[in-house]
Amino acid sequence: MGHNVLKVDPKTKKVTVLGHSDQMNQPNDLAIDADGTLYASDPNWANGGGQLWRIDTDGTVTKLASDLGTTNGIEVSPDGRTLYVNESQQRNVWAFSITADKTLSNKRLVKKFDDHGFDGMRCDVDGNLYITRYGKGTVVKLSPQGEVLREIPLPGKQLSNICFGGPDGRTAYVTEVDLGRLVTFRVDKPGLAWGRHQR
Repeated sequence: MGHNVLKVDPKTKKVTVLGHSDQMNQPNDLAIDADGTLYASDPNWANGGGQLWRIDTDGTVTKLASDLGTTNGIEVSPDGRTLYVNESQQRNVWAFSITADKTLSNKRLVKKFDDHGFDGMRCDVDGNLYITRYGKGTVVKLSPQGEVLREIPLPGKQLSNICFGGPDGRTAYVTEVDLGRLVTFRVDKPGLAWGRHQR
């Protein structure tokens, strides 16, 4: 919103701007590293392009990559050394190495799909990626090496975001646009973010 990444205080509900850059298109999805560093996908739907940004805990904004496709789902690996991003229109899943100074290197293709788009993406504690297939109505479970481990069909075709929760962190919650609802399914390992909050 307004080339901003916003911060919401969960107690007071106060909204402030954490990070801003006039070079942003429309920051879309966020990934949070264990130390609180944010990574943001930044698609340009009109021209099929995209960028990646880092927002430090003090609000410093750094552009990490440009000249990408329509960057959407984004996630950090459990060890904090890899940043994953998917491109909705190009249907690619990319991995980047996160360097010691939190820049990106070693861009590599994890998996290219032949049909349907992508949206949200989250890791489980083992580093497997769960990616919503927008237009297909499934969530695909992908290994860090790009192997399709499972594909879960869900009600509705337009699946958007995904997260994990519940008492054991093994319930996946998926927003479904067709009927504006939340759908769930069970997984074998807890979600990464859920696992971090248990420590």
